[in-house]
Amino acid sequence: MSETSVRETLLQKGLKLSHLRILAAFAESEKISLAAERIAVTQPAASRLLAEIERITGAPVHSRNGRGVALTPVGRALADRALRIIIELQEAERDIAEITSGGVGQVRIGSVTGPAMDRVLPVLRITRLSQPSVEVEVIVATSDVLVELLLSGRIDFALGRPPEGDERSLVKTNLISPELVSLVVRRDHPLHRMPNLAASDLLGFDWVLPGPESLMTRAVLSRLHALGLPKPQQRLFTSSFLLTLALVQQSNAIAPLASAVADTFASGADTPYARLSLDLGIVVEPFGLMTRAGMTLPPAARHLAERILAQLP
Repeated sequence: MSETSVRETLLQKGLKLSHLRILAAFAESEKISLAAERIAVTQPAASRLLAEIERITGAPVHSRNGRGVALTPVGRALADRALRIIIELQEAERDIAEITSGGVGQVRIGSVTGPAMDRVLPVLRITRLSQPSVEVEVIVATSDVLVELLLSGRIDFALGRPPEGDERSLVKTNLISPELVSLVVRRDHPLHRMPNLAASDLLGFDWVLPGPESLMTRAVLSRLHALGLPKPQQRLFTSSFLLTLALVQQSNAIAPLASAVADTFASGADTPYARLSLDLGIVVEPFGLMTRAGMTLPPAARHLAERILAQLP
């Protein structure tokens, strides 16, 4: 039986939007009470909707376990589809609103730090002049967080690294480029302007890195290993960009940062930061512009995404 005929059969049996909404809400909250609150129905009404779904599908969609109630494999499969349908309906509503309002729209972008500086920021400057009625929200986070936001429909597109495993097929990625990495210190750091600076000179200082499993950290440590150097003895881990800058400014710590970030914060004599002259050749794997597979971006979001991709060489 084809997917189309299955979908028609479910509709013929009475599957409604309210059923899809409760499944999607339950998948996100994992509690019937919270799912009911999200779609503004009572808990008994939510339980009744789940029972109706089980009657329509002929299979249980939720079951009790040691922690409460959870979706069955059938429920999870249907909930994943339900979430996509609801997201598409929300996007259709945005399309209509943008068309009827004459171009007024809202765009939600996610990005890792480097591309936020050298890809998103220039496009925002242009957009504020050419489309002042478009409201843009930018979320800067790690790639794994961005993928989660993207798949849940909370952002329109993201600049980051595509996911591994099963989620990879859910994301369409236009690869852009690898990220070059620079070493940033405070301007009066002992290593700044040191003549004949060598890689071994760096290892006597603290290094500020993102989490131990982050791509940046893995790229840094892998490159040090390739150069025959040990790991820095003192490694401070934080995912906070602001805390990284504060640590660099107030200590002798070294921070590997995307070169685009270094261009913004460590260029010019009037900044408290400086880029070390030594290039270790650290490169983080390519990032790209990610959208949900099979989706069509609303007009305003599509326009910004096209402008970002137009920056490609």
